[in-house]
Amino acid sequence: MSTLDLLVMGLYLAALPLLTLWMAGRQKTAQSYLGATHDLPWWGICLSLVATETSTLTVVSVPGVAFHRGMVFVGLAIGYLMGRYLVAWLLLPRYLAGGMRTPYQFLGQRFGAPMQRAVSLTFLVTRVIGEAVRLLAGTLPLAMLLAAFHLPHGPLAIMGALMAMTLLYTVFGGLKAVIWSDVIQFCTYLLGAILCAVVIWHGLGPGTVADLAHAGRFHLFDHGTALLADPFAPASALIGGAVMAMASHGTDHLMVQRILAARSLRDARLALVASALVVGLLFGALSLLGILLSAPQAGGAAYHALRGDDIFPYYIVHDAPAGLSGLLVAGILSATMGSLSSTLNALTSAAMTDFPAQCRRVAGALGLGDLSLARWLTCFWAVLLIAVAQSFGQGATSLVVFGLSVGAYAYGPMLGAFLFGLVARHTDSRAVMTAYGATLAAVALAEFQLRPGGQAISFAWIVPLGVVLFFCFATLASGFRRFQKATP
Repeated sequence: MSTLDLLVMGLYLAALPLLTLWMAGRQKTAQSYLGATHDLPWWGICLSLVATETSTLTVVSVPGVAFHRGMVFVGLAIGYLMGRYLVAWLLLPRYLAGGMRTPYQFLGQRFGAPMQRAVSLTFLVTRVIGEAVRLLAGTLPLAMLLAAFHLPHGPLAIMGALMAMTLLYTVFGGLKAVIWSDVIQFCTYLLGAILCAVVIWHGLGPGTVADLAHAGRFHLFDHGTALLADPFAPASALIGGAVMAMASHGTDHLMVQRILAARSLRDARLALVASALVVGLLFGALSLLGILLSAPQAGGAAYHALRGDDIFPYYIVHDAPAGLSGLLVAGILSATMGSLSSTLNALTSAAMTDFPAQCRRVAGALGLGDLSLARWLTCFWAVLLIAVAQSFGQGATSLVVFGLSVGAYAYGPMLGAFLFGLVARHTDSRAVMTAYGATLAAVALAEFQLRPGGQAISFAWIVPLGVVLFFCFATLASGFRRFQKATP
């Protein structure tokens, strides 16, 4: 790594927490710490949403996928846009009109506090597992990059350093700091991806891009026969992507928390819908980078011999110009830190909002006020994430696969509960709770046991499956409860 690269990385890592805290200010109440008091601009929330849903794996993996499969992630973003539009008009008005701080309060109003706590607990558990795996998996390309540049690269050391830097601004700045750091971090890796694409494009011979287009390298969808197993087939990307976006941005508190911080319903809708366009732009820039690297003049056999996730890191280490390598490593660090800070604040917010009695008992036992409790809870989640990530690192590979599948596993039952709450006029809370538990079990069975054609069902179809199963179970359970009540 050149002196210029080290300088770029050092300046970024030093400036990020200082600039973030200056923009956010120190929070003096738990409300401002967790909810940002509805004074954030829509464009900041929009960029924060995109930074939150992307991670190191996104920045590293999308170019590798595009290297072999073209612009398929951009096709998936079209489905995302459809789903977020539906959330903006179906769910956001109810959240904001009710003054809710988590989406699970909506379920509490419709089906009672036990249902609210059950779904919130699902969020807490699956978010800890999913984020821990993302943290662990994100250290792998970082370790390879840092090792190539002769810097400390042990997984625990990387996780500890990233968590310490993230806590520095998250603990004191709260949600405002999370959102403004997300804005800075998103701009960093988007700029890095665009500069990379420009540099590679400039080094290609005349007519190369036209040849790539003629060869079909810029297609938006796969057109194979494995519909249920391929998340990039047209139906999977559009239908599955839309339902996935409805679940992630309509029921996952990690995303909904920042939407609820908007100044008005109009701003919330604008931020949500615009985020789909921006994530499409990011996917496009990263995909273009991967496609250009597949050209013979860009690297040839050296890149074709690599695994997909190793292609972009290899470019950073061996072919990126001095200074740009440092910016790209800083961008990958940014993606991990943005995901971590968002998760830490969202976990704290959900715990304090959906489990207030339990949090009050803890605060009373420790002699803490609400704001101090929020900060200590943030630190607790940080330690727990590292501990869980370490446990995955010591376990079997199948555990990592399980952790990466947890998000899709929980989204279907959660979205099913929300949609059922919108359409059902007369509901029985016990029937809904029964349906929720049955759907979680059925989706787990389908995700890990069902193998149509010998292949696992892709995440794009797991979520719609969960929604359908919830409606089936809820209808059956409600009918059975009515029968029980009518029977003498």
